[in-house]
Amino acid sequence: MIATSSTPSFALSHEIMTKPALLAVSFGCLASLFAQAADPPNIVFIFTDDHCEQALSAYDPARVTTPNLDRIAADGMRFDRCYVTNSICGPSRAVIQTGKYSHLNGFRTNRGRFNGDQQTFPKLLKANGYQTAIVGKWHLGSTPQGYDYYDVLKGQGPYYNPPMITAGDDGNPVTRRHTGYTTEIITDKSLAWLKEKRDPNKPFMLMCQHKAPHRNWMPAPKYLNWLDDVTIPEPETLWDDYSGRTQSASRQAMTVKEHLTSNDLKLTGHSSMNPDQIKVWDAAYRAKNEAYLKNRENMTEKEIIQWKYQRYVKDYLRCVKSVDDSVGAVLDYLEEAGLADNTVVIYSSDQGWYLGEHGWFDKRWMYEESFKTPLLMRWPGVVKPGTTNNDMVSNLDFAETFLSIAGVEIPADMQGRSLVPIAKGQTPSDWRQSFYYHYYENPGAHNVARHFGVTNGRHKLIHFYALEGESLDDWELFDLDKDPNELHSVYGDPAYASIQSSLLEELHRLQQEYAVGDDR
Repeated sequence: MIATSSTPSFALSHEIMTKPALLAVSFGCLASLFAQAADPPNIVFIFTDDHCEQALSAYDPARVTTPNLDRIAADGMRFDRCYVTNSICGPSRAVIQTGKYSHLNGFRTNRGRFNGDQQTFPKLLKANGYQTAIVGKWHLGSTPQGYDYYDVLKGQGPYYNPPMITAGDDGNPVTRRHTGYTTEIITDKSLAWLKEKRDPNKPFMLMCQHKAPHRNWMPAPKYLNWLDDVTIPEPETLWDDYSGRTQSASRQAMTVKEHLTSNDLKLTGHSSMNPDQIKVWDAAYRAKNEAYLKNRENMTEKEIIQWKYQRYVKDYLRCVKSVDDSVGAVLDYLEEAGLADNTVVIYSSDQGWYLGEHGWFDKRWMYEESFKTPLLMRWPGVVKPGTTNNDMVSNLDFAETFLSIAGVEIPADMQGRSLVPIAKGQTPSDWRQSFYYHYYENPGAHNVARHFGVTNGRHKLIHFYALEGESLDDWELFDLDKDPNELHSVYGDPAYASIQSSLLEELHRLQQEYAVGDDR
């Protein structure tokens, strides 16, 4: 069943209308309803990797301006509390495909392989008359299922000249190499599908999924020198010493100080580039690198960390700039093609990210910067422009939202809920007031301990239970109003005893509700 997105209203009252006029308006409204029923909304989902709220000016204009992403927020809704269930690339994607937590969809860590035979939202959309396409980063190991068209990066994919996997003439996957900058290639392929490969008589769901701004943050040629004359503000927690938390915070391996490699910092390497690209790259970086290496012996430790921070964050923001260009190209095409008014555009990322907060890069933690992810939604005629929302929403809700937009029944075994009522400004009275999180990948990159936790938006309880093969029983509790940077755990503080007890009870309730069991 396809749902209509709006209900027509009569401009004239029954009392002052002649019978012919009433009949004419009535038939006109019926025609409008039938037209809407025959023309359900298209969906464009633009998705990035590791894009944090701090690098999107609709949320935080301090570091970068993202005018095209801001267009989505200005024309629709910005969600200010979108939590992820498991802050890491592949598992986040599996949650979006299935509408289920990692322990149920089977994809807990990046080392897994997604079982595409299970129920997913693109299969349900396709079965209900939608065309489905995915272009860009997949990162789930298996071949995409449920899509009429797929053209996806092989693994993580490089920033330059990416091999991409698509269906060959016989329907089997084939790998094809491309020349150019990956963000631009993904954009061009997405637009080509919209313009040339879809059936214009059917509604569509397009997932345009970028690698950027994932590590190692290699900018496009046109942005290699952008921000050279700018100093990016340092976060106030860049010099965090981790003294106010349990051991896990200090035992990680993701600091700007120690763990950015020479390749991350562009001091070495030209990964996947051809000679012409290397020439442009070296022209941008060589002189700056030589100046740094020449002066490094005379720099203090603090000055070296500051140099690393500026190099890292500028390259990250340069990658975001190309994503913003891509978003602009897609939005412009929808308008030029007359599709904008009946197309829902949603923007998000697989999780948040650290731009030096706590001295870190990367994600994984239940701390706010990586726990939250951007979410913007534009739906002309349905979502009021320029609105914001602070309800607890999640990537767990995306599959259900796509189905609801399309008027497709949401399966009872999905664990999230449609965001459509919230987007309309009608938050259900029984909407969630707490949220459950679980991270599994240890041993693993960056040595972040396995942990789970619960938040009610004001307070957050986290349990770290395994690190480097060692069992832990470490707990942290934060008062986010008094300590928004999460620097001082108040777990065990008598003043928070009742809050601690209620959160522990809520944690157990959610684990039971989501059938977590003894999953570790």
